[in-house]
Amino acid sequence: MTSQPNWLDYDVDQMVHQDKERLWHHLKSHTCFKDREQMIVVEGDGLTIKDIRGNRYLDATSGGVWSVMVGYGRESIAQAVYEQLKVMPYFAGAFGTIPSIKLADKLVQLLPGLDKVYFSNSGSEANEKAFKMVRLASRISQERKGKYKILYGDRDYHGTTVAAMSACGQFERKKDFGPFVDGFAETPHCLCYRCPYDKTYPGCDIDCARAVEQVILDEGPDTVGALCVEPITAGGGIIPPVKEYFPIVRNICRQYGVWIIMDEVVCGFGRTGKFWGHDHYDVDPDMVTMAKGLASSYEALSATAVKQEIYDLVLNDPDNPEERTHYFRDISTYGGCTAPMAAALESTRIIEDENLVENSRKMGKVLLDRLNELESLDCVGDIRGVDLFCGLEVVEDKKEKLPASEAQMARLMSHIMAEGVIVGRTNASLPGLNTTLYFVPCLTVSEQEIDRIVAAVQTGLKKTF
Repeated sequence: MTSQPNWLDYDVDQMVHQDKERLWHHLKSHTCFKDREQMIVVEGDGLTIKDIRGNRYLDATSGGVWSVMVGYGRESIAQAVYEQLKVMPYFAGAFGTIPSIKLADKLVQLLPGLDKVYFSNSGSEANEKAFKMVRLASRISQERKGKYKILYGDRDYHGTTVAAMSACGQFERKKDFGPFVDGFAETPHCLCYRCPYDKTYPGCDIDCARAVEQVILDEGPDTVGALCVEPITAGGGIIPPVKEYFPIVRNICRQYGVWIIMDEVVCGFGRTGKFWGHDHYDVDPDMVTMAKGLASSYEALSATAVKQEIYDLVLNDPDNPEERTHYFRDISTYGGCTAPMAAALESTRIIEDENLVENSRKMGKVLLDRLNELESLDCVGDIRGVDLFCGLEVVEDKKEKLPASEAQMARLMSHIMAEGVIVGRTNASLPGLNTTLYFVPCLTVSEQEIDRIVAAVQTGLKKTF
């Protein structure tokens, strides 16, 4: 009998070779493998990661895509997963399991006004489920008949599937992957620094919000079923709306019977100094989607939470042949995995017991203060964000707001990394505007770590410009 191998063992040179020859990396130009070795991450502890060559970096990206909320090396999450897997690893979501029931109840407690939770395995899928709920209601509910269209915001991002990308406001993310799904329409972004109406807040009448009504009228109010929106735009450049934005949008949506789908995939679980990003605004979403921080990415998991009235719209009569299929006939295979539920329960406990939402608020203020000290640099155009969710837009000409070039941004990222710090940036999303640095560290970040992050960025900016 063959003994079980130690899957943690590896040969460095073999891994480097196989990484180049076998692995298809995400979001990375294939040409970069021709002349240089790519980073292979092997360990993490707190906010620090180590690569296969032994180099250590302070990670200001929470795992690259802003999802490792409680930091690396949490043994209690690994233990919770292990214990659950021993007992029951999986059963399809047509049945309940103990961790899925407990987690659904916990999420409802954290989301007053929402009552039902549907589990799947990624943020893309969570949003796709919401879109399918809108479409189903538009077919089988008399009061929602024909309301199948979904609006989305310019610069917002809701996932990688064809339907989710149909609701994507980032041209370069969508380029060459079409044709996309019919029934989606874009609303203007709300970035004051690059106002789509060339106006200045507060004398702008919040035209970006009021434009939602015009889009509804142009599409036909009887056809528009939902607006899918990030509470704070993430990958499109870290864009927090002004306080008036969501109340205006909410009132417009209520007037026309348009459901608000709040995409909390990035902003949820304390990222913005409140448990949910939309808690910063006067808005009452009909659906909330989540992923990333739900299990701190120790396991893959997402969820779509909805109001009871939406769930009730698709309650069928199985004895009526015409209504037999009038329910949400949908399944997510990995939405039945129990280990992610256990990870999510433990991750959420850590966030609450260690007051990490409060730490996000406190350290977020420190982070913004430190970043604002860089504002005097000629290459710093705009600094914006909410607590541990910050962006710095890099420019070549401050007066004209001329964006930095792709080549300059590549050099800048290299210079920052040479300081032993990893930050994020807009990546192949917005033509000519992939120029925003992202600062999204784990919620456990300390003031000393923030100082190190900002010092590395300052050095990088000075070396580049």
